[in-house]
Amino acid sequence: MPTIQRQVGDRLKALLSRFPSVALLGPRQVGKTTLAEEVADELRHKAVYIDLELPSDRAKLSDPELYFAAHEKQLVILDEIHRAPGIFQTLRSIIDRRRRKGQRTQQFLFLGSASIDLLKQSAESLAGRIAYLELTPFLIGEIDGAEPGLADRLWVRGGFPDSHLAPDDAASFDWRLAFIETYLERDLPALGPRLPTETVRRFWQMLAHSQGQMLNASRLAAGLGVSGQTVARYLDTLVDLLLVRRLQPWTANASKRLVRSPKVYVRDTGVAHALLNIPDLETLLGHPVAGPSWESFVIENLIAAAPAGSKPWFYRTAEGAEIDLLLELGAAGCWSIEVKRSLSNPAPSKGFHLASDDVKATRRLVVYPGKEPYRIDAKTEVTPLERLVRSLGKTADVAGGAAG
Repeated sequence: MPTIQRQVGDRLKALLSRFPSVALLGPRQVGKTTLAEEVADELRHKAVYIDLELPSDRAKLSDPELYFAAHEKQLVILDEIHRAPGIFQTLRSIIDRRRRKGQRTQQFLFLGSASIDLLKQSAESLAGRIAYLELTPFLIGEIDGAEPGLADRLWVRGGFPDSHLAPDDAASFDWRLAFIETYLERDLPALGPRLPTETVRRFWQMLAHSQGQMLNASRLAAGLGVSGQTVARYLDTLVDLLLVRRLQPWTANASKRLVRSPKVYVRDTGVAHALLNIPDLETLLGHPVAGPSWESFVIENLIAAAPAGSKPWFYRTAEGAEIDLLLELGAAGCWSIEVKRSLSNPAPSKGFHLASDDVKATRRLVVYPGKEPYRIDAKTEVTPLERLVRSLGKTADVAGGAAG
């Protein structure tokens, strides 16, 4: 069994030491509750856990001020916090009242599997009193890369713990199919106006088929028999649930004719493969989505590894100059990244170099599935994914030290 290093736990502990409230975001089954309980134990807090999906737990907060006062010496963990609209005003009053009295501020840890409502509600009420942290499925830097085939397993199965750690590919695949059904049958209907299950399933599958392509809402709408506005609503919902990434184009160069449509990825490749009925590595390698899926896998890992405050983009001009991933890293500059699945010829196109010149990239990198880094020329590095993830982690450490 691989050794899993949940490095985000250290960041969570650091945030809890500095902020009275922290929001831990991530899709269902990613391990938020387990991580929250482990961190609470390590911090020697007595914690109280409230699951706001349970009517009995919601009833405990019928008078939230009274309940929180009864647990003022405990870390209060509120799961699925977006299901308790309006509670943030009460939390703000409690935090500020204790601050004015010079008392130790009561601490709250919010867990959420839908991001937009939580961010909007909390930002309005708890500005300066809350920090945000996303817990992703397992990433390449969190597994024991020395075990043969483990990176491919992560790519094929995805990073959800129960999928990645399943005893075999068949069990992993079954888990992911059940995970998809849970979202379609339970979570989507709970978000408000009913979304038609089969139509959303087809839409999700269409996104998986078109991994890494620019969003073509009219084509998707025609394929589903719905309006463009409906496609936008479906996409917003899957993005909000942290299941799909909408990677925006870099548009700062006014002198170029730049593509302005976003790229869209199903964020966890294991989920994408289940949507496409791809159960194992052999099937994946023979499927047309293999290249785009690898690109999605690389991009998700690199965005997660980048320092807080980094801005991810892609870049494409009407003439075809293109960068798969452009990371603006603050003091570390702007890194242009090309993703290649080839071992024998990972050299980037001329368009990559033209685009890198356009954005004044400080590093030019090609990520490939090999093991050894090397240079193509004085400007361009070819590197394994694991090595670039470590490099970004060091950049994050430097940025964090400077911020501190």
